[in-house]
Amino acid sequence: MNADDELLKNLDKLHTTELGVERIKRNLFLDTDDVVGWCKAKIDSVKAVITRSGKNWYVNIDNCIITVNAYSYTIITAHREKK
Repeated sequence: MNADDELLKNLDKLHTTELGVERIKRNLFLDTDDVVGWCKAKIDSVKAVITRSGKNWYVNIDNCIITVNAYSYTIITAHREKK
């Protein structure tokens, strides 16, 4: 099983902390309270490029990078891709 299959099969386990919600909203200038839902939709997109490095998955989509812990499925952070 490759990394993107494993992450996609476990999208229902994705979650984040209250501080994670605030950090992601601030970093991406999001105007939604459903940050986890927003991240799930981005990760599930056919345009998403999912890689795993060590204990984290990195999802590149729409000039954003979403970082997810590979063991706990916690969305750690998300930020705009630096050009």
